[in-house]
Formats: sequence, structure tokens, C-alpha cells
Amino acid sequence: MRHNLKLSKYFTEKVLIKRPYIKLEWLTDIKQHYLRKEVQDDGRIRYWTYIKESGKYLRVVFLEDDETVHNAFFDRNFKEDK
Repeated sequence: MRHNLKLSKYFTEKVLIKRPYIKLEWLTDIKQHYLRKEVQDDGRIRYWTYIKESGKYLRVVFLEDDETVHNAFFDRNFKEDK
């Protein structure tokens, strides 16, 4: 599947190797379907979404440009706002 994501070197060389279960299609529309968004102190932006096929919450971290994916992982501690 083709994607138009910008990926950091760290993401392609470390994250995808360590977490091969991460599917790029999960990341493509996260900004349209996120549950929560936070800006970190360093300017990076976190988004959380629910991945139905895994039954888990995925945290995706973008660089300060809000375009480049830097990290992604299942967040066991995420609690959805009621």
C-alpha cells in the first residue's frame, strides 16, 4: 500500500525494526480520527487512536512540523476520556 507519510530516520531505522507490527496505514489518517492530541515540552506532537484490529490504543509522535512521524507504539496506560 502506498502512503504519503514523512518518516524520520529514527522511525524507519529503529521503530519499524523494533515494532514490525506497526502498520503504516494506521498512521495515514490519524489526524482525522484521533482521540487525544498533546504537544510535548520539546514541541513534538502526540496523537492517540484506537486500533480496532488489535484492540489497543496507539500513540503516534510527530516531530515539531506535525508532518513527520517519529515514533509509534501501543500505549498500555492510555485512558480514553469519558
